[in-house]
Amino acid sequence: MMSHPKRDLAVIRTAAFLRSFGVGLLGVILGIYLFRIGRSSLTVGIVVGAGLAGSAATTAVMSFAADYLGRKRSLLVLSSLTAVGGLALAYSWAMPLLLFMALAFVGMLNGTGTDRSPSYAIEQAVIPGLAPDAKRTWNLAFYNALIDGGGSLGALAAGLPIFFQHRLGLPLLAAYKTLFLGYAALSLAIAATYVLLSPAVETGDATLLPIGRRIQPETRKVLTKLTALFSLDAFGGGFLTDALVSYWFFRRFGIAEHELGLVFFAVHVLNAVSHLGAAWLAARIGLVNTMVLTHLPSSLFLIAVPFRFVVQVGSLALLLP
Repeated sequence: MMSHPKRDLAVIRTAAFLRSFGVGLLGVILGIYLFRIGRSSLTVGIVVGAGLAGSAATTAVMSFAADYLGRKRSLLVLSSLTAVGGLALAYSWAMPLLLFMALAFVGMLNGTGTDRSPSYAIEQAVIPGLAPDAKRTWNLAFYNALIDGGGSLGALAAGLPIFFQHRLGLPLLAAYKTLFLGYAALSLAIAATYVLLSPAVETGDATLLPIGRRIQPETRKVLTKLTALFSLDAFGGGFLTDALVSYWFFRRFGIAEHELGLVFFAVHVLNAVSHLGAAWLAARIGLVNTMVLTHLPSSLFLIAVPFRFVVQVGSLALLLP
């Protein structure tokens, strides 16, 4: 079997960057677009939830099936399904809500602004096998930094509908349709990128063993604890997807897409830098300690956000006659 680890790493990084560009774009405009075509706040939440449910369900299936079907083939199929989500958005104004929700599920529409797709899971399984163990953490950190870099540029692209409207004279919904068709085309381009992967990204005959025999009991115990922890973290994150946050800023303060794109661009850039900082820190204090020391302050700042609003509202109340 011919091995091309450098080429495979380059392919995966390129595909991840492009995919995250689309995710960053949707994270800013998904909720706002649904509002513009007359969908209620409840519908916005349901559609975002349906897309995330589709991503979660597909990730669960791929965790068992990808090694049997082939990782390269699985990545090609997943990218093609993502294109379905783009097409669904382009024509969502003309279809019943239930059909749109079904297509959002199948197309795994991601309103979080962060790539946590089935493709992301498969790529993370591939990357450690393409380089020595000593470079594993840095390779994953650089991979995640590229993902946030793509997401930051995607957030900036959220201003394109307004640009198309003002500079090209397109009706706003037609501008959105053009953007979503471009998102579908981008997904197909990502699929074409995966064609360049070599057979080295696949696993050997060990994939034919039942999964219970491939995971040692000690490893399974650690995985169970980590999975429970990450699930709890993701549950909380579900309340603060980029799509819902940008939708709230749009409805509450009237902030337009291009302005929100700048905000989320800065957020993703800082996130990208943090991945590299985390890799440097992990080499000195360990992986688990790094997870704790980076999550704890961010969680405390997040907890402080609603109290800031309480203090602000209380101060205004005191100023009123």
